Amino acid sequence: MLLRVLFGGEQKYVKLSDLTFDAFLKEVCLKFNIPEGRQDLKVYDQSDTEVDVDVFEEIVNETPGTFRVMLSNKEDPGAVLSSSSSSVTSDDTVILNFTMCDQSEEEATAEGSQPKRPCHVNYEAQALIEQILTTKPGGEHIMQEYARTKCLTDATRRQMINILTAAMTEAHGSSPPKSIRVMYAQGIVALFPYLQDPFSKHGYEHYYDPESGSGYLAWRLRTIQRKTSEERVASSRRSPKSGGPGHGQSRIFTADKVLSDEEVEAAIAVLKHSADDDTVREKMKATFHYRHSMVNDEKKASNVFSVFPRFLDTPGLIRQIEQDFKLLFGEGTANKFLEKWPTSLKSKAIRESHGLVPTTELLALLRNAELAAEADNGWDSDMSAILLLLHLLPPSAQGRKRPGKMSASQAVDHLIRFLKVGTSVQQHLDKITQRTQPYLLAQGSIQSSIHAFFIVIDNYAIPCKATCSVGALDELFKAHYVFGTSYSAPLTNFFTFLQTTVYNIDVGETKETPRVAELRARMLH
Repeated sequence: MLLRVLFGGEQKYVKLSDLTFDAFLKEVCLKFNIPEGRQDLKVYDQSDTEVDVDVFEEIVNETPGTFRVMLSNKEDPGAVLSSSSSSVTSDDTVILNFTMCDQSEEEATAEGSQPKRPCHVNYEAQALIEQILTTKPGGEHIMQEYARTKCLTDATRRQMINILTAAMTEAHGSSPPKSIRVMYAQGIVALFPYLQDPFSKHGYEHYYDPESGSGYLAWRLRTIQRKTSEERVASSRRSPKSGGPGHGQSRIFTADKVLSDEEVEAAIAVLKHSADDDTVREKMKATFHYRHSMVNDEKKASNVFSVFPRFLDTPGLIRQIEQDFKLLFGEGTANKFLEKWPTSLKSKAIRESHGLVPTTELLALLRNAELAAEADNGWDSDMSAILLLLHLLPPSAQGRKRPGKMSASQAVDHLIRFLKVGTSVQQHLDKITQRTQPYLLAQGSIQSSIHAFFIVIDNYAIPCKATCSVGALDELFKAHYVFGTSYSAPLTNFFTFLQTTVYNIDVGETKETPRVAELRARMLH
């Protein structure tokens, strides 16, 4: 077993063939020229609990982490125990950092936990990143923050990327080889395993993805080197991933039977005149294949509401969106957001939002999201938390030729708008001057007390079955797939996160920004 040891500012590997306490102390003494046989060596685990010969092997096997070895005749161990977060700089301090594989997938499954990523640690890359961060100004703060919280704030992550890309360009020039960029990305997640993205192929693609050339490291390098127009053209020729809703995304479905053209016409005629819910549900299911082909044909998609006007009749018929979505993806996928939001997703969105820049609007959303009672001003608890998730996944820049980057606060209008009771929904629709992507229209006396939700699409207002914020957002997301419409540009990060991380649709096939992958890594660990 290889153990990495830092002593007196010098870092070396120690090879340990005999996993015993005495053998460990002997090898440390030999490596760093410490007089062998000293009786004042003390060993502490990562919780600052003293480790002795009786438990050393068990601690190493069961609790991988960082050990501290000290010469107790020069420092009082108790002082170290009472200040575990402080930086120890004495030459008499040895920090032992060793890396071991996580539990196997079979063991994790047997225990009922989520299997961890297989252990393929690049020790060379890990040592490189650790060496840079321990020698460059600001690096020690990054390592201390991760040790304390098992994650990095946005500001600390940016600082880390700046330090690492500066070191990379210093050693390899302004355009480092792809292998070097991959090595740095591998080193980050090897040194900080909780920053891995469990849904990507290798876990480090949000720092550098060699297939697309994207990621935090790549973006910082582009800023440093100011890429030429030829490089931008070459980048634009890469084949983009195309998962998610939109025209042309034909999918396998689970309808029992595909009707002939005559049977479709007969079923549509029944739908236009029947008021019986069971009959409507049956005919909508029977015509699903025809409707799915229709919404994915750009020439026919705009006619879906004239052919199937029952979508607009009554809130009860919003269940047809739910039915079509289940035919596309199955009941398990259809229920994921409603299951995950109250049990984990909401609380994690609130927790992560505490690390954002505390603007007046953000603080108001946090206050309402954490309220158990109805808010006097602003949205209810669930919608406030949903908008916090939007602030965690703000719009990406749209390029130089388009308007500047939109803020998360500005993007809220693309997700939901409030309409006071007594105001006509039709008047709201009449004021729409250009086609927009689907959004929620919430009607109520105040924002925290909504009586009805509508999905506004193509100047139509579809009544939602749900009367709560969570159910309405679930229906809005599903409407994108049922009606074959792409996400609104300012909400792409927000909906892509829900699509891949929550509903698990087109995972690995959908183009994601590093911000989406980074937030997923934070919230799933």
